[in-house]
Amino acid sequence: MRKIVLILLGLTCFANAQQTYSVDTSYTVKSTYAKLIKKYPSITIPVIAENENVDKIGDVAYFTSKERTLHLDAFVNNKQKQNPAVIMIHGGGWRSGNKSQMNPLAQEIASKGYSCFTIEYRLSLEAKYPYGVYDVKNAIRFIKDNAKKFNVDPNKIAVLGCSSGGQMAALIGTTNGISAFDDPSNKSKSSSKVNAIINVDGILAFRHPESSEGEMASFWLGGSYEEKTENWKNASALSHTNKNTPPILFINSSIDRFHAGRDDMIKTLNRYKIYSEVQTIENSPHSFWFFQPWFNPTVDFTTNFLKKTFK
Repeated sequence: MRKIVLILLGLTCFANAQQTYSVDTSYTVKSTYAKLIKKYPSITIPVIAENENVDKIGDVAYFTSKERTLHLDAFVNNKQKQNPAVIMIHGGGWRSGNKSQMNPLAQEIASKGYSCFTIEYRLSLEAKYPYGVYDVKNAIRFIKDNAKKFNVDPNKIAVLGCSSGGQMAALIGTTNGISAFDDPSNKSKSSSKVNAIINVDGILAFRHPESSEGEMASFWLGGSYEEKTENWKNASALSHTNKNTPPILFINSSIDRFHAGRDDMIKTLNRYKIYSEVQTIENSPHSFWFFQPWFNPTVDFTTNFLKKTFK
C-alpha cells in the first residue's frame, strides 16, 4: 500500500489495488491528550500488558468489494470455546479516527472473558451514510460466519461504540432485522443482529432539542437537515427504538450534548420493559475512554453490563 501524508491538511491518501481514498488523521489519542492535559493534568494514556489468555489476530479482511477491502483486529479469549463477542466502533466525527484507537479497550475487555473486534469502516471522506453502517453490519456477519475460529457465541453479540461510533452502535442495534440497513451486496446467510448495545457518549438523535450537530454530521449524512431530512431522521437510533431493541448501556461524559435523545429513548425502552443503564462519569471530558482515570471505569461498566445481559 502506498501512503502520502499531507501534513498541512491533516489528511493521509491511501492507494490500494482497488482505489485511492483520503483519510482525515486529525483525531488521535495523541492530539486529544494534547488538548486535555492542561485542564486535566493527571490524565495518562493506559498501558495494557499482554495477557496470555488473549490471542490477537491483526488486520483480518472481513469484506472485499470492487472498491475496497476492509479489516478488523480480533482479540480472542482462548480460555473457552464460546465467548460473548464485543464489536467495537471508533469515534472521530464519522470523518477521522481508526480501529487501533479501540485496541486498548478491546484487549482489556477480552481479558475478562470476551472476544473483541475493532472494526475499520469507511469514513465520510470516502463514503457517506449509510456505507459505514453497512460496513459494521458486514463485520458482524463475518464474525458470525467465523464464530468457531474466533471463539464466539453467535447468540451473544454486543456492539460498543465511542462518540460517533456510539451513535453508530445504537443505530446498528435499533435496526436489527431492518434489511434497508444491511449491505445488499453481502451474500452471507448470517444476520447482523446484535443482542446488546454499549453507547459511549454517542448521540441518539441528530435533530433534537438537546442536539447541536452541525458540519460533521451534515458531511456524513450528505447534506444539511433541510437538504437530507430523511437521512437525519433515519440515521437516528431514536427513530427506530421499539420492542425489538436490545438492552443498552449508556456511558456518558459530563457534557450533555453528547447524549442527545438518550432520555427519550429510555422512556420508550421502559415502556417495553427493556433493560437500560446509565453510567455518567462526573467531571469528565468527551473522549474520556482514551485515558486514565476513566479507562478502568469504562471497562468495569461495560463488563458488568455484559455479565447482566449475557448471564
